[in-house]
Amino acid sequence: SIHTQQQQQALLLLPQACQAYHTCKINNPQPTFFLLAQTCQRSSRTSVAYLQDSLIQTGCKEWRWSGGFDETSCTCSTICSRSPFPCPWPKCDSKEMTLVRAYWQCQRRGMHSVASKVDQLVRSLPKDIVVDDPDVVTSYNTDWLGQFTGPEIENVTPSIVLRPTTTEQVSEIMKICHSQSLPVVPQGGNTGLVGGSVPRRGDEVVLSLSRLNNILEFDQVSGVLSCEAGCVLDTLGEYVGKYGYIMPLDLGSSGTCEIGGNISTNAGGIRLIRYGSLRSNVLGLKVVLADGTVLDLMNTLRKDNTGYDLKQLFIGSEGTLGIITAATIMTPPKPKSVNVALLGLSGFDKVIHTLMGAKSCLSEILSAVEFWDNSSMDLVVEQKVVPKNPLGQEFPFYMLIETSGSNHEHDMEKIEGFLSDFEYGVLSDSESRAKQLWEIRENITTALKSRGGHTYKYDVSIRTPLINAATEHVKQSLSGKFKDAQVFQYGHVGDGNLHLNVWNETFDDSLLEAIETSLYGFISEHNGSISAEHGIGVLKANKLASTKSPAVLKQMQGLKQLLDPTNILNPGKVLLQE
Repeated sequence: SIHTQQQQQALLLLPQACQAYHTCKINNPQPTFFLLAQTCQRSSRTSVAYLQDSLIQTGCKEWRWSGGFDETSCTCSTICSRSPFPCPWPKCDSKEMTLVRAYWQCQRRGMHSVASKVDQLVRSLPKDIVVDDPDVVTSYNTDWLGQFTGPEIENVTPSIVLRPTTTEQVSEIMKICHSQSLPVVPQGGNTGLVGGSVPRRGDEVVLSLSRLNNILEFDQVSGVLSCEAGCVLDTLGEYVGKYGYIMPLDLGSSGTCEIGGNISTNAGGIRLIRYGSLRSNVLGLKVVLADGTVLDLMNTLRKDNTGYDLKQLFIGSEGTLGIITAATIMTPPKPKSVNVALLGLSGFDKVIHTLMGAKSCLSEILSAVEFWDNSSMDLVVEQKVVPKNPLGQEFPFYMLIETSGSNHEHDMEKIEGFLSDFEYGVLSDSESRAKQLWEIRENITTALKSRGGHTYKYDVSIRTPLINAATEHVKQSLSGKFKDAQVFQYGHVGDGNLHLNVWNETFDDSLLEAIETSLYGFISEHNGSISAEHGIGVLKANKLASTKSPAVLKQMQGLKQLLDPTNILNPGKVLLQE
């Protein structure tokens, strides 16, 4: 039963449904009701719309109305007559409460069917790839920030986890799941920030690619690497490093993220300004489709102009169109000379001026341009990421500039000439010093997590001169009403990517709504993107329409329907359920 405090919280979260609860004098409501109330409010959608979507996702298509809610044709007795389970609630005419009943009944009817399907799946597979220990499975059901945990349905055990070791096993799993209409959530290192790699409904199978971790081949002449999807990014970097190459991608999570997940989210990273996105570096893929069909697109050629470039469909699709099991990637030569400089700047106009100067003066050796504000610098010092501010005094903005080249003397001459115009800055004099400077930028997210409380995280892209204007727009919208909220901005200024983080002691629905209304409104007005590199997942699925036209969304839905007609691949991610 729900405790009094939770009842009061529910009243605040979903007034209409909870009013119906009091009207019906229900003294012992099911916890499912409270969870639905929370989810409805946090989804920033109306309760009826959310519950209708939830019913559709459980397969109860009879509860989808084209017009308004028809209370006369959808009563408690009608619902109960379609379910083998007894209805726990008395009759009530509220549309929200009736939908809650329908959802509850359909979930239990669905879970009974799912359990038998999962049993059949497990019996068909080698025992060593099945993980069903609840304590182990739990780690696969939660993202690394702990913001997305699933499933959240009463009396439903965590989703089962399958850990195949070959593409053939992935294909066999998908054939069975397709025949049984069992949803599948592909998962790599589970380092995402938008909930794209964790189950949410309770009936999914988690498919971990971590054991597909073989390096298949490396061509030392062309620098083309062939590997499986479960290879950790740092492991690949160490491997190609032995042959004088580096990975074109570098992330703060490189020690745990896996290349398949990187590709499926089209991860950006800190050196995109030099090496471009994964779309331009991935030459080929091996993909398993929803029905188990294997597409072998493992091309190793930089030039191949023979028809449609199908691999691009799966890069950035977040596992909703197919499961990436292997890839061929173009790796650049390892630089022989790397220099890192940290600058303190008096305003964002100076950031823009410095960026333009770096592009002009450092051009061919420029490999990264990052920025962060003074709040972020104070944060990493507060959380002891670094013992003190390396510049010895505070500045409104900081920039980190990295150069990578083949001639140390040439590179030093160029960067020292560039830095001569700046009064406040430091230049790394060793590899360890360069690493220390990078740790400031790369650990801002970790420092926020260590601080506790709740962090609202946003990853957007916009024309570079407007980055700070977007942040100031959000700050202004929060001032006065949310005095305890703190705004942090940092990101890849070289490619117009802003990471905006808002920290608060606790989660607050009204603060969430205020941030997103302000930020996404500004982004939409200035033709930006609500996701620069983190993806859409579940976090931004209901915001996608703010930056994509109806015509574009229709084509995306069409592709999904074509490649995954039964919607079993990562359901509920990227595209909202129709």
